Formats: sequence, C-alpha cells, structure tokens
Amino acid sequence: MSDGLDILIVDDEENVCEVIAEQIKEYFTWGEVITFTDVDKAISYCLGRDNGIMIFILDVFVGHDNGFYFLDAIAEKYPFAYQDTIMITGKAGDDVVDMCVAAEVNYLLEKPIRPYALQLAVRAIVTKYLKFAKKLLQDPDFAESVEKI
Repeated sequence: MSDGLDILIVDDEENVCEVIAEQIKEYFTWGEVITFTDVDKAISYCLGRDNGIMIFILDVFVGHDNGFYFLDAIAEKYPFAYQDTIMITGKAGDDVVDMCVAAEVNYLLEKPIRPYALQLAVRAIVTKYLKFAKKLLQDPDFAESVEKI
C-alpha cells in the first residue's frame, strides 16, 4: 500500500480499467493506480485502508450498481470523495449530468476518454493536494491549526 495519493479506477469492463490505468501511469507519479471491476470489492478495499484520501475514477453504471452508490458507501471515511472523483460514462445525458451536479462531482468524461481530458482532470485534483501540502510545509501556524482539527 502506498503512502502517496493513489488513484482507484472502477469500471465493469476490465479492458477500460487497463487502458485508463496505462494512460495515467504515463504521467502520474504521486501514488499507485488500482483497478476494480466489482464495486463491492472496491468498497471493501477502500474501507480497509488507513489513508482517507484518494482520487476516484468511476464508471457511472457498473454492472448492477453505479459510481454514486460507491461514493455513498465510502463517504464517511473519504470526506472529499465526491470532489476527488472523475465520473466516466458512455453517454453523458442530462440525467447523468444532473446526478453529478447533485453529488458535487465536478468531472465527467465520456467514453472513449480523450487522454488529455483525463490528464487535466487528474492534475486538477492532484494540484489541490500539492498546494495544501506546500502550505502546510511553509506555514507552521497553519499546520498547527490543521493538526488541532
């Protein structure tokens, strides 16, 4: 298990997981890339981890479940899960967009995923954590106040 910022991919099509993981591994150096084709196994994995921060790339519809079910199941342990999620779907209709807006998921990509769109979404989430870490390191008063939370 990594001490970095890991990425978890959940899609019921294994080849989609593999393609996305390989694309991400070309530029992502801050942690591991983990894939699942089963939502329940992905939930168990997340709940069994010590770290409560991760980036999620989730298919909207995964077999008999969906990405939002996954997020609801892990939200207590991962309080920023919705904001740290990139949803993917075969067709981003109004209903899917509305679900993302309601859940505060800000990234939605249609399959086939354009590598640059995926990279920009991943980097946007990573940047949030890098800026926060930098602030912690540069501002001891801020770090102390965060430690008290």
